Amino acid sequence: MATAKPTPTDSLSFCLAQLTAAAGEGPGGVKDTAINETSLGRALLALRTRHVKSAGGIERFRARGGLLPLLALLRRASAAGPAPSPTGPGSALSSIEPAPSAGPAPSSGPTSSVASSSTSSPPVRLRKTLDLALSILANCCTEGACRAEVRRLGGILPLVTILQCVKTDSIQNRTARALGNLAMEPESCEDIHSAGAVPLLVESLTACQDSQCLQSVVRAIRNLADSPQHRLALAQQGAVRPLAELLGAAPDSALTLALVRALLELSRGCSRACAEQLSLGGGLGPLVSLASHPKKAVREAAILILANLCAQGLVRPALGNAGGVEVLLGELQRHRGPSVAGPASQQPLVRAVCLLCREAINRARLRDAGGLELMMGLLRDPRASAWHPRVVAALVGFLYDTGALGRLQALGLVPLLAGQLCGEAGDEEEEGREAASWDFPEEHTPERVEARSFRSLRSWLISEGYGAGPGDISPDWSPERCPLPPPPEPAEPTSPTPGPALLRIPRALRSLGCSPAAPEEPWGHEGPALLLLSRFSQAPDPSGALVTGPALCGLLAYVTGAPGPPSPRALRILARLTCNPACLEAFVRSYGAALLRAWLVLGVSPDDWPTLRAQPLSHCSPHRELGEMLLQNLTVQAESPFGVGALTHLLLSGSPEDRVACALTLPFICRKPSLWRRLLVDQGGLHLLLSALTRPAPHPLFLFFAADSLSCLRSLMSPTMSPALPPAIPLDLDPPSPCLYEPLLGPAPIPAPDLHFLLDSGLRLPAQRAASSAASPFFRALLAGSFAEAQMDLVPLRGLSPSAAWPILHHLHGCRGCGASLGPIPPPGQPLLGSKAEEALEAAGRFLLPELEEELEEAVGHIHLGPQGGPESVGEIFRLGRPRLTAYCARWTLEPGQCPRKRALALVGLVEAAGEDPGPLTEALLAVVMGARVSA
Repeated sequence: MATAKPTPTDSLSFCLAQLTAAAGEGPGGVKDTAINETSLGRALLALRTRHVKSAGGIERFRARGGLLPLLALLRRASAAGPAPSPTGPGSALSSIEPAPSAGPAPSSGPTSSVASSSTSSPPVRLRKTLDLALSILANCCTEGACRAEVRRLGGILPLVTILQCVKTDSIQNRTARALGNLAMEPESCEDIHSAGAVPLLVESLTACQDSQCLQSVVRAIRNLADSPQHRLALAQQGAVRPLAELLGAAPDSALTLALVRALLELSRGCSRACAEQLSLGGGLGPLVSLASHPKKAVREAAILILANLCAQGLVRPALGNAGGVEVLLGELQRHRGPSVAGPASQQPLVRAVCLLCREAINRARLRDAGGLELMMGLLRDPRASAWHPRVVAALVGFLYDTGALGRLQALGLVPLLAGQLCGEAGDEEEEGREAASWDFPEEHTPERVEARSFRSLRSWLISEGYGAGPGDISPDWSPERCPLPPPPEPAEPTSPTPGPALLRIPRALRSLGCSPAAPEEPWGHEGPALLLLSRFSQAPDPSGALVTGPALCGLLAYVTGAPGPPSPRALRILARLTCNPACLEAFVRSYGAALLRAWLVLGVSPDDWPTLRAQPLSHCSPHRELGEMLLQNLTVQAESPFGVGALTHLLLSGSPEDRVACALTLPFICRKPSLWRRLLVDQGGLHLLLSALTRPAPHPLFLFFAADSLSCLRSLMSPTMSPALPPAIPLDLDPPSPCLYEPLLGPAPIPAPDLHFLLDSGLRLPAQRAASSAASPFFRALLAGSFAEAQMDLVPLRGLSPSAAWPILHHLHGCRGCGASLGPIPPPGQPLLGSKAEEALEAAGRFLLPELEEELEEAVGHIHLGPQGGPESVGEIFRLGRPRLTAYCARWTLEPGQCPRKRALALVGLVEAAGEDPGPLTEALLAVVMGARVSA
């Protein structure tokens, strides 16, 4: 096959020369017009089809300086065409617009319907030149360097002029494509806006009928919406409504995709103008229909547009009527499926669903479509923790929807709300005024239609001094117009209309020097959760939802851990619950009363147990007064006839767990001796509590509560009690009594010993036979009876170490309190089992020395239960199995002035030491509580 013959247009230099020559002509052309037109057309065609489209062709065209003559050609071609009408500055009307019967011109080739007058359509040569030149420029502007060069050479204004003057579809198409490519650079986008191209593009949307041209115009508008300011400018210049109208005309799939992409870009940070135009253009219905489009890009763009529109309250009711609520809920449910990788894609949908809760009609649709369950799922999802504050604030919209509140309570909202109280505020920015509920639209009520109720209210406000005159009080006040915290909860839960006593005074009146009837309550990130909890607490019987462990822990954690003063609403919730007789049994069953006392009065929260704090526990809790007030409320309920019957029934006929909880709680909420004696002593409540100590704990703080309850009960039983232990022996001072055994140890003992005891270690200890026989029946029989040892001067003592024998020898020779009994006692922190102290105690019992046993036991108590001892020593002492030491441990544990934390830790040690034989521990604690003294 023969090779094609080269032509001059194969050379880029030839084409650039033709382009430069054409760019230098005057508006009237040169003499040889036909030859010039033919050469220029071929050069432009070669540039478009071969040189620019080849690899690296755009860069070579720019480097050879082709953009300058190309832009000059466009300027001269536009100047040679019909001029715009001089009717006014900025007008987009042109005197060259084709006749209506001519129809759209094709994108290339000669037209068959050109009007005869040169003032109504461009000449064929001009149109073809513009077609080719604009196509080359649009292709070049796909690269960033060319876009910057075109902007530097001032190529934007000629394009806007062509868009204004030449109304042929093919020219409009290529001009819009070039502007759309240029708009990809922020600087060029700003220049295009400043040149006034937006109204011309909007006009093309309504005048053009060609799909390709419309796609180019729509793309240009989309690229021009690169910033919030530009999006607002496009909406204010009417760019949104034609797009919505085109979308409603069921265009082809390519144009549909272009339209939804443009609307998605325009609806980012949706402005009021954008929402109004989209709604007026009838775009809501088509968008809802496109949410089920088979093409993924169209479907996702339509759904995101609907989500963006929810930011404007004025369009949300219409959006709900068009079916947008169900669409957004369904899409959010799909995104929350197991196949979705992360929650990032859910953010706009969650925001939209929450905003839809601001109107009553959409709340009803959302409730019927399963939105409550979906929002509860979001609150339970730890991955969605950043959206939890927004979701809780959205649920406030259901504050007076009794059915929805019941459903939310059944789904477990209350514990989740309580957990939100101490959470951190969300990172999402606050919604603007335009996102406010459209149930209260911003409209100014004329004076002539003021309601009689408002005139009465205004008169009352003026008479009370809240306003100086009628002009200070406007009927336009509403929760949305006044940027105040939400109003306080109504006194009646069934009526959403607050009475005059609950009226919030606008901030404008406060600026006039008028003081409101009550100070504003703080409204932080916990405000919505507290408002919902307050609404739940106003139910006739809120115990099932609010008087539970998680709910009470959340409220108390907020009250005690808030960085500033807690909201008064939280305190009112607690007071309302403790004053409600229907909640009494729930407080008992859930150990709520014990929790109130531990957390508020004693200052010990569940997180602080059993780990000790880094700083010592303060004896005065900052919330003590609040805790005592709440417990007093429960006392009033418990001592009422209803409360007495409820507690008696609970203690006698309740489940085993309820009976134990009732016995534990009674010392905290019963102050009448006749009541607590009958329930705890006569009807066995105390025995129930003591027997439950060694069983599996029904509550994480059960032993802490039990130790505190037993201590309170001991105070009720014995208001004046003797100290638990005798006065401590000063260990660092000389013994108070002289040692009678020491003279036998010197080199010249007086009197001389007549007996020596031989230990297993070989040590010989001197002794007096008469003194030893008189001190103990054991030694009397051994040394003065018929045994062989009675005739021996060296008597062996088997199984006795020197440390254990030392206090025995002292005691045999009459030493009382000389300090010898302290020798075998290990210091605090060391184990007693297997120690010399245990051996000495065992030997004292074996040798029938009860006084020495008592002295040794007192020494153990003084050292391990004294100032240097701690709660960890109590279990060690109990393990010795000595009844007197067991009583000492019980008394030390339940001592009224004891630290609550040490008391509870000591009880934990006692329970662990008791093991499977709780009898001795139960008897010792019962004796201490009932006021019995320790027998010798």
